[in-house]
Amino acid sequence: MTTPTLTLSDGTTTLHLPGDLEWTDEYAWLAVTQAVEYSLTGALVVDVGARQAGRPITLANEAAWITRADAVILRAWANTPGKQLTLTLADASVHTVVWRHQDAPALTVTPVAYVAPATPADVCTTTLKFMEI
Repeated sequence: MTTPTLTLSDGTTTLHLPGDLEWTDEYAWLAVTQAVEYSLTGALVVDVGARQAGRPITLANEAAWITRADAVILRAWANTPGKQLTLTLADASVHTVVWRHQDAPALTVTPVAYVAPATPADVCTTTLKFMEI
């Protein structure tokens, strides 16, 4: 049995990421937003609405390794202001995302083992912080 993969694409390049990257905040966000305040008369005013975008998608797992070569591409994408990517998860759901730079660092890459000199085949763990748009 093969492990499912996630894909991340900028429309030109597609990265195949490990399928065991976990969406760690999948259930930490709700579409409902609410503001509560008191009017000048003392009445409670509750405004309720539905968010239309902004759902966080954080992908992480210490056991899910990517190559250094893929980490270089991810860093280039993260360093491109406003970069929109298409994320396809293991369940085949597709999300248009941007990096969550306001929740820095948006990208974390840590080598599994420090080897000198580093090669593109070296493996790393990663945390990817996106926001659905």
